[in-house]
Amino acid sequence: MVKFPEADARWFRNVFVCRKCKTKTKATNMKVLAGKVTCKICGRHAFRPLRKK
Repeated sequence: MVKFPEADARWFRNVFVCRKCKTKTKATNMKVLAGKVTCKICGRHAFRPLRKK
C-alpha cells in the first residue's frame, strides 16, 4: 500500500485503535503497554495496533 518508509511511518507508527469503540489514538508503545493511555471516548485502556491493509 505504501511506496516508501517515511509514508509508512506517518500512517502506522504509534497509532492504536480502541478495542471497544474503534477510535484511533496516537501514543507510544511503552505507554500503551503500561496502561497509561485511555480512550478519549469510552475511557478504556485496551488498544490494538492499527492494521495495514
